[in-house]
Amino acid sequence: MDSLTLTGLLKKSATQFPDNRAISVSGKLDLTHSQLQLLVDRAASLLLASGVSAGDVIALTFPNTVEYVIMFLAVIRCRATAAPLNAAYTAEEFEFYLSDSESKILITSAEGIQSAQAAASKLNIPHVTAALDIETKTILLSNTESSTSLDNSVAELVNESSDVSLFLHTSGTTSRPKGVPLTQLNLASSVLNIKSVYRLNESDSTVIVLPLFHVHGLLAGLLSSLVSGAAVTLPAAGRFSASTFWSDMNTYNATWYTAVPTIHQIILDRHGSKPEPAYPKLRFIRSCSASLAPAILTRLEEAFAAPVLEAYAMTEASHLMCSNPLPEDGVHKAGSVGRPVGQEMAILNENGVEQTAGNHGEVCIRGANVTKGYKNNPEANKSAFLFGWFHTGDIGFFDSDGYLHLVGRIKELINRGGEKISPIEVDAVLLSHPDVAQAVSFGVADDKYGEEINCAIIPREGSSIDVAEIIGFCKKNLAGFKVPKKVFITDHLPKTATGKIQRRIVAEHFLAQISAAKVTKFGA
Repeated sequence: MDSLTLTGLLKKSATQFPDNRAISVSGKLDLTHSQLQLLVDRAASLLLASGVSAGDVIALTFPNTVEYVIMFLAVIRCRATAAPLNAAYTAEEFEFYLSDSESKILITSAEGIQSAQAAASKLNIPHVTAALDIETKTILLSNTESSTSLDNSVAELVNESSDVSLFLHTSGTTSRPKGVPLTQLNLASSVLNIKSVYRLNESDSTVIVLPLFHVHGLLAGLLSSLVSGAAVTLPAAGRFSASTFWSDMNTYNATWYTAVPTIHQIILDRHGSKPEPAYPKLRFIRSCSASLAPAILTRLEEAFAAPVLEAYAMTEASHLMCSNPLPEDGVHKAGSVGRPVGQEMAILNENGVEQTAGNHGEVCIRGANVTKGYKNNPEANKSAFLFGWFHTGDIGFFDSDGYLHLVGRIKELINRGGEKISPIEVDAVLLSHPDVAQAVSFGVADDKYGEEINCAIIPREGSSIDVAEIIGFCKKNLAGFKVPKKVFITDHLPKTATGKIQRRIVAEHFLAQISAAKVTKFGA
């Protein structure tokens, strides 16, 4: 039996569905699966000609463009490792990520990224640009001649399941980002899991709203679609835009989309203020990467007449771990992240003993989609890989039907006088208030209780909600010890580039405001 690889699955899809639309840039370009495969092989040939070898790490810094898709797939076709990076990083951040990944080349769009190039120059890493000629559908690299012929070197390359194809960093919401190497087998296993649970096929179409430098957009939105013979559309601007999202969804006959809760809320707000004359008939809407409040889920389903399927994922698992099922495959359970998909999952206590239904413990996984370990991080590997399982750092429990319910991150649970409080539970209550658009709760040090609960909210547009109303609402809907002691009303919450709210950074941000106010008040 041939080894399972992502490149093998993509080649199979191009053979089965050669004339199906694979990827579009809204209003500018359409490529079929066979055309995309030819462009990937061409780009891979150019990379080999420029000296890229198996195992080399190639950093990619692009908006959500077709050039990025082609170059990502070309890099892994060369048996090299793609390391996508956020174009919004500072020069110092680029220097860390380029150095930590041991990148050999930095590839950007023709326009370039000044901060990335400055970091690469400092580290003596060559910079190459990639551009697609839309008229001739030819990919060009700045370090090779346009006349370079396509030889048989790519055809002779055999991708192995053990090839490290993707190098990402964790989001760093609770600690320093850790390097996660993912193999062809990891990626192939994950996209097949995604394809299976959502029944993706050649009739499906989606619009990419999430950045493709992150595992959610890359695996769930892009690669699972391409492997299924389905189609993806990239916004013309290279990034999500609420003003063009539904237009693209209608134009390209989208059947689903996946997003983080923050983007779902933006889409809902747009629907409330500027509803579209018509919406596409969607098979489902998917939410992942952070907890979706039940109130938001209900509003999505009511607004767009489609089931909302919440999922649970992480970089170390090549994205998907759990999902609520399609309506034809089971019931959706509000408050749960669904059932395990494609890998083993257990709830373990601190001694590695598996817990029965209803009992809390750490969520642990193992399977073909799971990384074999962090790069150059023995301490992280020591704590994450125990008892034959990968330990996610999340606390949860299975109900009697096998659905997983998350309580929170181990490091984010709030310990108030010995009572363990889930910030996810407090968030859900805050977001159920009709005048609250976004909310996050977090723990702060307290002399009496050890930790106290604070929260920050962004009011819905036009609302005049105040702190007293929020406190009163929480008292009606939460046990007394779970009610936030302090409420911050703001118009901005710190998030990661993929829309995750960073509780640690939120806490630091608002505590710094308190300290600054004290300094001003007392003239210290």
